[in-house]
Amino acid sequence: MQQKTRAFLKWAGGKYSLVEDISKRLQAASNEADTLVEPFVGAGSVFLNTQFKHYVLNDINADLINLYKELKRIPDEFISDAKRLFVELNNHPDAYYAYRQQFNESIDVYERAILFLYMNRHGYNGLCRYNLKGIFNVPFGKYKKPYFPERELYVFAEKAQQATFTCQSYSQVFETMPKNAVVYCDPPYVPLSKTASFTSYAKGGFNLDDQAQLANLAETAAFEKQTPVLISNHDTVWTRKIYNQAKLDVIKVKRTISPKGNGRNKVDELMALYHRP
Repeated sequence: MQQKTRAFLKWAGGKYSLVEDISKRLQAASNEADTLVEPFVGAGSVFLNTQFKHYVLNDINADLINLYKELKRIPDEFISDAKRLFVELNNHPDAYYAYRQQFNESIDVYERAILFLYMNRHGYNGLCRYNLKGIFNVPFGKYKKPYFPERELYVFAEKAQQATFTCQSYSQVFETMPKNAVVYCDPPYVPLSKTASFTSYAKGGFNLDDQAQLANLAETAAFEKQTPVLISNHDTVWTRKIYNQAKLDVIKVKRTISPKGNGRNKVDELMALYHRP
C-alpha cells in the first residue's frame, strides 16, 4: 500500500485515518472524472492522498484558504519565514498571546498566513475557533516543543500546483462545479449531543438547515448532473433521514480532537454516496 501523506495542520475532524475508505469510494464512483471538488477542504488529507489531475479546494474559513494560497504562491519563502517563529522563545504564553493579537489586528494576508500556522501548532489542541466578532480566540496550548511540519508543507505546496483554492459557501461551489468532477463533502458534523459541539471554525456556523440543504445539492448533482457526491457525517437518526437517497455505509472512527481533551472514544461515521451508475 502506498504510504499515506499527513496534512501539515492539526484539524478537528481531520480525515487522515479515513483516507483509504474515502479514496476507495471516490474512485469507484468517479467514472473517469479528472477533478476532485472539496467544498469543505479542512486540512486537506483527502486531497493529499488521492490521485486526480485537478482539484477545486474550498473552505468558508478565509484564513485557511489564504494560508494555502500563500504557501502555493511562494513555498520556499513561506516555509522559511514560518520556521523562524518555531523557536523556544515563542513557545510561551506571553509570546503566543502577543502573536494572536497581532494576527487579529493584521490585514496583511501573508502575515496572517504565517501566524495562522504558528497558532495552529502552538494553540490548544489544534483548534481553530473564532468568537461572534470573528476574533480568533484559541488559548495557548502548553506543548513541550511544537512540531514544525517542514516536510509536510513542501509536499502540500508541490501538490497544490494542481489545485484551485476558493473561499465561498458550499452552495456556491455546487453552482460553479466543473464538468467531469467527483465531489467529497466533509461538513461540520451534526453534534452527537447538545454539548458535543464547540464554537464554529468560521463565522456563521453550519446549522441543521445547512445539513439538509447540502443533502439536496448532492442529490441534484448526482441524479440530474451525473456528478457523484460523497458526504461524511455522524451516524444519527437525523443524518440517515436526510441522506435517504444515498448509499449508506458505516465506519467506526476514533475522534482525535475534543475541546475538553476527552471524548475520544470510537463513534459511528456515516458515508453517504450519491451516485447514479
